[in-house]
Amino acid sequence: ELQLVESGGGLVQPGGSLRLSCVASGFTFSSYAISWVRQAPGKGLELVSAINVGDSTTYYADSVKGRFTISRDDAKNTLYLQLNSLKAEDAAMYYCAKPRDGGWLHSAYLSTLRNYDTNSWGQGTQVTVSS
Repeated sequence: ELQLVESGGGLVQPGGSLRLSCVASGFTFSSYAISWVRQAPGKGLELVSAINVGDSTTYYADSVKGRFTISRDDAKNTLYLQLNSLKAEDAAMYYCAKPRDGGWLHSAYLSTLRNYDTNSWGQGTQVTVSS
């Protein structure tokens, strides 16, 4: 059974940092690009960042470029997201998400939410940014 378990969220002041983790099981993690998606209260889903297989090329939403860094450790089946210089608008529930297709994927594919199997998402981890 496919599982994605997120952790690392919490309360942080504006300008602070957090490191989110997502442990995957039930599929060959190293064969899939993998992404972080967030949803703020009262807002829609936003694809935050994605990382490919093989060359680990990355994609970032404009709203987080230069502040967030995505990485993966295939030996540990784990995805990470380093969040720096956090802003109030970064407050959201953060989910890791597996695309339906395996292998290397173009950023246009990775940035399209309908390409993800939402049934496989975990509980998410809450990020709260407040002074």
